[in-house]
Amino acid sequence: MTSTLRFALAAPLALALAACGGGAEETTGAIEGEAIAAIPAPEGSSWLEVASKTDEGGFIIGNPDAPLKLVEYASHTCGACAYFAETGAEPLLNNYVQSGVVSFEIRPFLRDPLDVTISTLAQCGAPESFHALSDQAWASLEQFGQNLQSNGAAYEAAMQAPPEQRFVSLAQTAGLIDFFAARGLSADQARACLTDTDNITQIANTSSEAGTANNITGTPTFFLNGRRLEENQWQGIEPILQAAGAR
Repeated sequence: MTSTLRFALAAPLALALAACGGGAEETTGAIEGEAIAAIPAPEGSSWLEVASKTDEGGFIIGNPDAPLKLVEYASHTCGACAYFAETGAEPLLNNYVQSGVVSFEIRPFLRDPLDVTISTLAQCGAPESFHALSDQAWASLEQFGQNLQSNGAAYEAAMQAPPEQRFVSLAQTAGLIDFFAARGLSADQARACLTDTDNITQIANTSSEAGTANNITGTPTFFLNGRRLEENQWQGIEPILQAAGAR
C-alpha cells in the first residue's frame, strides 16, 4: 500500500484469481425462529426507500432495525454476483425487505480495475440509488467486458494514464459514463468521483480490510445476523431466511 492507485489497482487484481464464484467454506450455525410479523415502515413511506451507507463500506436497504440482517460481499465484475442480482434481488426486496423483517446490505469486494470503476460510480450518487445501479450494472456486465475487449489499445492506454485520469479513461472505454448518465448520474458527477483518488483508495482499503477480517475468499459470500452462510444463490438463501422467521 505504497500509493493510492497502486493499492486501488494492484490489491484487487491479486484477489481476482480466486474471488468470483467462490462460496463460504463453512457455516457457523443456522438461525431458526418463529414467524416474524411484518414491521410497518414510517407512515407514507416504504422500507425500500430507506437506505444508508454503513461503517463497513456497505450499502443497506430496508429497516435498519430489522431482526434479520442479510449481508452480501459482492464484486461488480463477478458473474455469480450478477446471477444473484438477476434471480434474487427482486424477490428478496419485494417479499422480505419490504416487510421490514429483513434488511439487505451489499458490501463491495473489489477484484480488478473494472470492478473499482463500476463500484465507484455506483457509490457516486445517493445511498438510495446504490442497489438499483448495482443490479443494472450487473445486468450489463457482459457488454462492459465486450467493450473493453474490442478496445484493447484504449484499455492499455487507460491503465498507463496518470492516476487521476485512469478510471475516467477506463469508464469511457467500457461505456460506463454513458451507462450511468442514462440512469441519473451526470457525466460531470461521474468524472468527479472517478478522479477522486483519495476516495477510491478509501473504498479499496475498506474492501481489503473487510475481506481479511471476515475471511472472504469468494463472491458472493453471505452472512445472516453475522453468521456465514454456505449458500450463495437465492434458491438456497430463501429457505434460510424463512427458517429464521421471514415467512
